[in-house]
Amino acid sequence: MSSRASIRVAVLKGGPSAEREVSLVSGAACASALRDEGFDVVEIDAGPSLCADLSAAKPDVVFNALHGRWGEDGCVQGMLEWMRLPYTHSGVLASALAMDKIRAKEIFVMAGLPVPEGFLSTADAVRKTHPMEPPYVVKPYNEGSSVGVYIVHEGANGPAQLDAQMPDEVMVERFVPGRELTVSVMGERALTVTDIVTDGWYDYRAKYTAGGSHHVVPADLPEEIFEACLDYAVRAHKALGCRGMSRTDLRWEESRGLNGLFLLETNTQPGMTPTSLAPEQAAHCGISFGQLVSWMVEDATCFR
Repeated sequence: MSSRASIRVAVLKGGPSAEREVSLVSGAACASALRDEGFDVVEIDAGPSLCADLSAAKPDVVFNALHGRWGEDGCVQGMLEWMRLPYTHSGVLASALAMDKIRAKEIFVMAGLPVPEGFLSTADAVRKTHPMEPPYVVKPYNEGSSVGVYIVHEGANGPAQLDAQMPDEVMVERFVPGRELTVSVMGERALTVTDIVTDGWYDYRAKYTAGGSHHVVPADLPEEIFEACLDYAVRAHKALGCRGMSRTDLRWEESRGLNGLFLLETNTQPGMTPTSLAPEQAAHCGISFGQLVSWMVEDATCFR
């Protein structure tokens, strides 16, 4: 690419999803780092006028720091394709597949990856009776950042009392006990494994509140489990057709060895906040935050 000062990068942040506040923080951090790396940066709070805002900004590259529906599910990616603007992260199909947890699970199964049993149900049915023997998890099938996740524990007195904000259709999944693990993939290279230690469920608060979780990088795991985590993340990245950066979440029930390791989901646009996992793993591998976001810009493309 030419001199960085001549490359205008539009950083998309905010947006209308449930993860707007996280995206604002991610976008601001990325924009600041890209400026420090010498790029010409404009920040855009993505809304109904996004197409016009991008046309006015005339960027060479779009850095997509949006999270959640609309910004991460293929919609914005399709608009950027139509505008013929190179952009970071995955394309339309991979983004849409990864956000749809049921379809992603089907892709993982076809790729021979171990996933917990899961299916779609109506929210009303889940409120009335247990859709499977507890313990199980209920969550929206197309949200990220652990938004709207309910855990029904073994011995629960009744089914999950989902709040009114839950969508009509939800995903029910067998709860996998054990350790919360995650692997970031950069290009097609798995960086390392992080063990996420919390007092309870790794929910929205634990993910984005300072002190909400403790990250052990690299995770202290048997070599077989560590290597399997890396392998599963790369295979999931490739199976979905991801590009750029992704992060795959897993859980491991230690007493079952390799048979207790399950892939939960792949995030095509991992968080880039001060407490985020992907930048932390990159730093462990000797890649600074500035180097990471610069690589993402230089890796950006259009699928046309």
